[in-house]
Amino acid sequence: MKGEEKRVEEKLLHPKSGMVMLSIWILVMVIAIVIMVGGGILYGRGTIGNAVLAVSEMIGAIVFTGAVIAMAGLKILNPNEAIVFALFGKYYGTIKKEGFFWVNPFCTAINPSTRNGMPVMTAKGSSGKSEWGISDKKVSLKTMTLNNEKQKVNDELGNPVEIGAVVIWKVIDPTKAMINVENYKNYLSIQCDAIIRNTARCYPYDTSAGGDEKSLRGSSQEIADIMCKELQKKVEEAGIQIQEVRITHLAYAPEIASAMLQRQQAAAIIDARQKIVEGAVGMVEMALERLSEKEVVELDEERKAAMVSNLLVVLCGNKDAQPIVNSGSLY
Repeated sequence: MKGEEKRVEEKLLHPKSGMVMLSIWILVMVIAIVIMVGGGILYGRGTIGNAVLAVSEMIGAIVFTGAVIAMAGLKILNPNEAIVFALFGKYYGTIKKEGFFWVNPFCTAINPSTRNGMPVMTAKGSSGKSEWGISDKKVSLKTMTLNNEKQKVNDELGNPVEIGAVVIWKVIDPTKAMINVENYKNYLSIQCDAIIRNTARCYPYDTSAGGDEKSLRGSSQEIADIMCKELQKKVEEAGIQIQEVRITHLAYAPEIASAMLQRQQAAAIIDARQKIVEGAVGMVEMALERLSEKEVVELDEERKAAMVSNLLVVLCGNKDAQPIVNSGSLY
């Protein structure tokens, strides 16, 4: 289809042993030196002429130069590293296993993130700073952490909040990471910023008491799992696996933090008062029922109302009640 991007399938190379090839090329270099030196010795003894000497010197130089060029194909790969090779502008293959190898010396390692010596950028909210620096052509397959520092976004209700997250990830397909995107670390950082912002806009910071709606504060783990799934979809093309996303910072923005704190305090006071009143009413009901059952005293409706009022004042008051002793008649 016209305009469709060409996909490159990963091809694992099975390179030759580096120690064996190193020994061979050293032996070839020694043979080349012997040819050149031996030709000079034979020429000095008069055994060969100028033409044969020139040919031997040329052959020796060519063999020696070829061996030196071939030794450029020796590669060392550490555990949890990979190298992606291209040969004359075409994808050649990928090596993932550690060891000492030899590959075609004309192959070049692909790593666009180090092109022109440009450093790799790390996630710093909306203003990233260079931290990873210039790396070599190898691709790390180790588990890494991306710290997306706090950034200001608006929640579902339009309240400005600050949110930060940490992403645990690793490269599982170095071929995609090197070929499909320009800089896979910058790509991950930008996608992480976008996913956090878009997800935070879909949920309120907090919900009212008893609400079943998801919120950033009350359902932080569920929100983090949603971010993880969305981010995985975005970086699939870059050969990256997202292992976990954790919300590390969540708070109201400073400009509304004090107002929201007062609101939370007011809601807490109202809830506490409601429980106190519910408990006090239950205690008053129980007291009236017990007095009536035990026939301790008979109260008319007016006296019951007065008693209920006094008990509610005692039970719901913020301060200790001061009793007044009545030495006269109840009526």
